Amino acid sequence: MNGASREALAAARERLDALTDSTSVDAAQLADELAAVTALLDREVSLRRVLTDPAQSGEAKADLVQRLLGSQIGGPATDLVSGMVRSRWSAPRHLVDAVEELANLADLTAAQKAGALDDVEDELFRFGRIVASNGALRAALTDRSASAEAKSGLLRSLLGGRANAVTERLVVRLVSAPRGRSLEAGLESLAKLAAGRRNRMVAVVTSAVPLSDTQKQRLSAALVKLYGRAMHLNLDVDPAVLGGIRVQVGDEVINGSVVDRLEDANRRLAG
Repeated sequence: MNGASREALAAARERLDALTDSTSVDAAQLADELAAVTALLDREVSLRRVLTDPAQSGEAKADLVQRLLGSQIGGPATDLVSGMVRSRWSAPRHLVDAVEELANLADLTAAQKAGALDDVEDELFRFGRIVASNGALRAALTDRSASAEAKSGLLRSLLGGRANAVTERLVVRLVSAPRGRSLEAGLESLAKLAAGRRNRMVAVVTSAVPLSDTQKQRLSAALVKLYGRAMHLNLDVDPAVLGGIRVQVGDEVINGSVVDRLEDANRRLAG
């Protein structure tokens, strides 16, 4: 993707992060629902053209999504897809690719929340090596004459109970609906998504009043320097903080004037 589609995908990924950071959203269910939307858009060429038509207003396209999908999938998935069709896409196919990527990311988020993301990444890699070394298995999984149900059954017999449930779901979706990709390319793409997700950290920031854009930028930059990894800020307001800021990254909690303390820590590290 490039141009408008790349910007639209980046915005959609940010919205997905905001949704899945909430404990009330079931990331695995969201993944399944987005996968169902992917299958629908992949099958219905005219629908994806309508939903990416630049001549139609974003609100009109979002309203169409609500009418078509609102009773079929949950509110978070419907809202996410509605936001996506409001964006501009360089090609109709890019919308389908983006929804599929978000489905995979939602599943990887479910693994991350369960503390199993490293296992999933390792299992995807090892499964790719197994397929590469077993010609009969690869032929069975890529046989165009075999039904998706038959391939799914084979995979579940191989992976069921031996791999994480997220790994199994990701691989079954890939094999059942390759969408023109080779099995190797699909597994490589999944492995890259897992690696990218693993390198992302979430900081839960609680402040007495909403932070200004400048404060958020300073805080984000300070946390990135301190932890050496990309950082997503999950912001909350609580007057009980009494003018300070509370930051939680994983199990680590930092209280007080966090920006000043982090900048001081950075100066010590640099010195």
